[in-house]
Amino acid sequence: MVASSAPELMIAAIAAVTERIRVGSGGIMLPNHSPLHVAEQFKVLEALYPGRIDLGIGRAPGTDPRTALALRRGREVGGGDLPELLAELQAFSGLREWPQAHPFAAVRAAPDDAPLPPIFLLGSSDFSAQVAAAAGLGFAFAGQINPSEAVPTLRMYRERFRPSPERTEPYAILGHNAICAETEESAQRLAAPARVAFRNLRAGRPTPLPTANQAAALDRPRRPPSGGVEELRMVVGTPASVREVFDELLDRSGADELMLMGSTHGIEDRIRSYELIGEAFGLLSLAPGG
Repeated sequence: MVASSAPELMIAAIAAVTERIRVGSGGIMLPNHSPLHVAEQFKVLEALYPGRIDLGIGRAPGTDPRTALALRRGREVGGGDLPELLAELQAFSGLREWPQAHPFAAVRAAPDDAPLPPIFLLGSSDFSAQVAAAAGLGFAFAGQINPSEAVPTLRMYRERFRPSPERTEPYAILGHNAICAETEESAQRLAAPARVAFRNLRAGRPTPLPTANQAAALDRPRRPPSGGVEELRMVVGTPASVREVFDELLDRSGADELMLMGSTHGIEDRIRSYELIGEAFGLLSLAPGG
């Protein structure tokens, strides 16, 4: 459903054929990896594409327990060691000092003359927000996973943020699902495959996205959430209605940036959805000469 099995490879491929956009991981699940390996991969990416790479880090397994065990080869599957692993990542990159007599104190991530890209902690609860605020890092909240906690968690991150050498001001990203079309009916039809696929995923039966026609027979009736826009897992509608929802969420959360994903069966529909949302927010074209 998403291109996330090797984000560092996708970043390199995308950055190689673009010139201005920032490209980041969403994310590297740090407990699955060696901090030294992550540091070297992203320092190389920063050296190749300076000023355009972001390192998004998560603490969840990102998969089922058995697959997580295969990735970690015996390490605990829980993510509670994120602060320790994050400290190692920064120390390998020269962003903080190792404790005295630490066995890794003489180890540095190469290339030594390339900085580690800006770090964003990713989360769908308040744990990573607290870690990001205490460490002075950027934070991105997965509103598509836990929409009801997006506003309070992002506000808490901003209130508790402590400046650091990496970042003097908080920077919060609200991530969310969105499908947009010229009419409400068309938007709901395009969103049906993602709803069906997500329901199958939660039931332990992951599948590719069905076609819109296949999904129409399986899609369940949609009831408006009782808690308003804060309970929407996916924002679906016309350009005006989609912007109205996100304007409210951005205003209430204080997020600095909105990062959207919209999974449709056809790539043309996905591109058009992004174009309509961009137009609704008055964004200028990023095409050459635009």
